[in-house]
Amino acid sequence: MSANSSTMSQLIWQGPACVGWKRDLEGAVYHLANCFLLLGFMGGSGVYGCFYLFGFLGTGYVCCVMWGWLDACGLDLILWSFLLATACLLQLAYLIHRLRRRALPEEFDVLYKTLYLPLQVPLQVYKEIVHCCEEQVLTLATEQTYAVEGETPINRLSLLLSGRVRVSQDGQFLHYIFPYQFMDSPEWESLQPSEEGVFQVTLTAETPCSYISWPRKSLHLLLTKERYISQLFSALLGYDISEKLYALNDKLFAKFGLRFDIRLPSLYHVLGPAASDTGPESEKDDEEAREPALRTSTQQTPPCSPLPMATSPPAPPSRARLSRPDSGILASRTPLHSYSQAMSRGQAPLAPTHTPEL
Repeated sequence: MSANSSTMSQLIWQGPACVGWKRDLEGAVYHLANCFLLLGFMGGSGVYGCFYLFGFLGTGYVCCVMWGWLDACGLDLILWSFLLATACLLQLAYLIHRLRRRALPEEFDVLYKTLYLPLQVPLQVYKEIVHCCEEQVLTLATEQTYAVEGETPINRLSLLLSGRVRVSQDGQFLHYIFPYQFMDSPEWESLQPSEEGVFQVTLTAETPCSYISWPRKSLHLLLTKERYISQLFSALLGYDISEKLYALNDKLFAKFGLRFDIRLPSLYHVLGPAASDTGPESEKDDEEAREPALRTSTQQTPPCSPLPMATSPPAPPSRARLSRPDSGILASRTPLHSYSQAMSRGQAPLAPTHTPEL
């Protein structure tokens, strides 16, 4: 043990001294190789950091091979530099292969930048969502139906990528579906995972369309497994349904020219079945509760002499009360009522029982 330690100390402290120093410096290739090695060792982490690291190291070792071959004339120097340069090039080839394998198709890349990147969804999470739909882009020809009212089962969730889809019920137009909107979000939200149902509207492509589709069971398994993806889809579907409700709001017009706002709590009272089922007595009671002044003005009084102005102001002339059942009957006869009501309450839309009279 002591002999080994003495040998090491001799090699370190009493090594052979240089007999003579070279007066000439090494060539430019040697210094260029060291500059590339210095830049390479300054590389960072991550995929692009590895590209930077192995790119400069490989270039530096190639310069070392050239220096050993042209100036140093050392076989061992050439072999070691060649092996290190080859290792760096192989590592670069492996990184390029990984990036090409992880690259998404063009349609999914555009979808990520348009819909998911603004929400700061990680790319790895987005790839799990894409993997659930098997990275397939489906197409619809012009006037081809995606779903038929009362026939097509609700067994998937689809997102429109390009084109325009028309939504109708009993032949009456409801609204359009535009790119990057869900095609069947109301139907998806109306059913539990264990329930089954059919479409209550017809979806027809007005232009050549492309879309992606998630199978219902596979997507439910993914949402159950990943809480973050479940919350993400909940937010996207809620926003999509609200957009469809706002589109339906443009179709809700009464005969006397008033537009109803779906955000108002009283819309269901106006459009609900009670508006058409209740008789004149309930209409009168509701009107009296909200407008007591109008009730007193409509009462019949015998003619009498006018009172002085200072004592009491004259009663306003009675005016005819607008009949609200017209709007209720109109709303209850349109499929907009059942469709918007079902979407706002998260239930399956009911087919209308009357012919629309818009």
